Amino acid sequence: MKFTLMIISLIALISTGLISKSTSENTFSKDTWEFLLDKDLSQWDIFMGVPHYSVDLEGYPKGDGMKGTPIGLNKDPLKVFSVEEVNGEPVLKITGQIYAGLSTKQVFENYHLSFEFKWGEKKYEPRLGDKRDSGLLYHCQEPHGQFWNVWMRAPEMQVQETDCGDFHPLAGVSMDIKASKHTENNREYWIYDPKGKVRTFKSGPGGSCRRIANYEKPGHQWNHLELICIGDKAYHIVNGKIVMVLENSREYTKDGIASALTKGKIQIQSEAAEVYYKNIKIRKVTKLPEVFAKQL
Repeated sequence: MKFTLMIISLIALISTGLISKSTSENTFSKDTWEFLLDKDLSQWDIFMGVPHYSVDLEGYPKGDGMKGTPIGLNKDPLKVFSVEEVNGEPVLKITGQIYAGLSTKQVFENYHLSFEFKWGEKKYEPRLGDKRDSGLLYHCQEPHGQFWNVWMRAPEMQVQETDCGDFHPLAGVSMDIKASKHTENNREYWIYDPKGKVRTFKSGPGGSCRRIANYEKPGHQWNHLELICIGDKAYHIVNGKIVMVLENSREYTKDGIASALTKGKIQIQSEAAEVYYKNIKIRKVTKLPEVFAKQL
């Protein structure tokens, strides 16, 4: 009886979009790049969050962009995510109109992810007065909607104007980072510092850590970002420079019990800004490539 109830509950979660039907492990090979982007987004799922009051969209409940009822899995009425061909290659366009996530159908572990991005012009509520923002979530754990009713539980490599490579832990994760404390305008914050003391950065207030320096190209130029995950370690890389080294990746139950977090889906955020991604590719690795190891 209990087993039957579990199956019924699982089917209900899938039907509402809180759990995706596709959770396959990756089958990509070492040293061989697998390209993840095509015109049909065939390797991705879309989860659409809560439309802001300002969005011109009928038939869906609205909110402040975070609180409320999300549109759900693989429903994109405004085409927030689309692919256009530019100079013979697919380019992902994210309008940013609604907080949303584009997540891989595959689960990845021990990999080198590489992609390019550039900012568009448009911004939307509730971030009209803020920096243009997106983000790359990795080791993502279902269900969808655990953070702001849209994104999965995951560590985040920030993709935001002048802040690319920052770390944010979402919905119950943590990582250890060597960091030093800084104060600016009476506000304290932490910056990755290879000579600093190891500190655990966990979901919640004060849980974020800033990259060591800003290596983002100004304006609307293409930037090259890379993420390398090996075991419980991660490396955030901006235009060829390691801007943060993270380790001891963990996730937590509601009771605070920690366990290792070394694999999961990859999710790209729509977060109120127009942004473009291209040349998204991934390969399996077992050690840090020499070109980056030299930087350490």
